[in-house]
Amino acid sequence: MSRFILAFALLLAAAPQAQAAFRICNKTAHAVSTALGHYDGKDWVSEGWWTVAPGGCEYLLKGDLIARYYYLHAVHHDVGGGWDGDRGFCVAEGRFRVDGRADCSKRGYGRKGFFEIDTRESLDWTQNLAD
Repeated sequence: MSRFILAFALLLAAAPQAQAAFRICNKTAHAVSTALGHYDGKDWVSEGWWTVAPGGCEYLLKGDLIARYYYLHAVHHDVGGGWDGDRGFCVAEGRFRVDGRADCSKRGYGRKGFFEIDTRESLDWTQNLAD
């Protein structure tokens, strides 16, 4: 019996641990570009752009989620349209990270509307984008 317990303990120790994260999955037939707004424990932050292939998923944040609400803006490639909302965050061209949400244009950034995602204080979240 003790060999079984030892073998089971070794198996558990060697098994990869599930990683908490905020993940986007693209359930459409076209690529999307996404940007994420969130509170990082000190300030509001917006980050982007991640390109998510059709049928693919991308991790936007890795590690336990520290907030209940996250905000997303996404643009549908080739077909126009996307997903937005009424929560404004700063954005830039190419890969970016912007600390703070205020005075976007004064600081040389654009501003886009993001929609709210309620993770219900989950440590891990996957958001699906679909037509």
